[in-house]
Amino acid sequence: MTAAASLLSSSACALFRRLPSAPHVSRSARFQRFDRFRHFLPAAMSTSSGPKEAPANNPGLHTEIDPATKGYFMQQTMFRVKDPKVSLDFYTRVMGMSLLKRLDFAELKFSLYFLGYEDVSSAPADHIERTNWTFRQKATLELTHNWGTENDAEFKGYHNGNSDPRGFGHIGVTVDDVYKACERFERLGVEFVKKPNDGSIKGIAFIKDPDGYWIEIFDHNIGAVTASAS
Repeated sequence: MTAAASLLSSSACALFRRLPSAPHVSRSARFQRFDRFRHFLPAAMSTSSGPKEAPANNPGLHTEIDPATKGYFMQQTMFRVKDPKVSLDFYTRVMGMSLLKRLDFAELKFSLYFLGYEDVSSAPADHIERTNWTFRQKATLELTHNWGTENDAEFKGYHNGNSDPRGFGHIGVTVDDVYKACERFERLGVEFVKKPNDGSIKGIAFIKDPDGYWIEIFDHNIGAVTASAS
């Protein structure tokens, strides 16, 4: 990366961090301002010959994978939720997921709900085998409920990672048609962070779940949508 590109990249990150601190600016406007600035970055960033994914262009990248990691895969992301009744309704009715497995830990007073897009008709009936089956699925969503938060008027909810101090950002869900999906979300009263036509990057949306976690919505045309970054 050139010195100019490094400066631009640092400036972009600093700009994006500062944008949410202006309460009078809408989320849509913040996305638009950041997107306009971000489009200058690809031209300023020089890479070595070869694909951008090549090791020469990605310091720290290892392509010779340690055989000891054979069989590893991304299995779950965990959200803490206030009320499982509300969250289960959202993720099954609105997002179309299925409940793969529920685990209750009575002594510790919390429950885990594992959701995903697998066909549960093939899940084993045995409690232990169903747990094993669930943990063999890829990219599941684990909802953690600490008992009592659903009835606690003083409980203010969990941090979603998208305001200071920033950290976690979002999960992503692929749909057949992002515009049709978002029309349905609107009819169902889902809260949007960004609609598909907001900002300069069209065809990508962000919605919120009942606890305020962000979900990116995109379809199989994502390659064309992000072509300016290729």
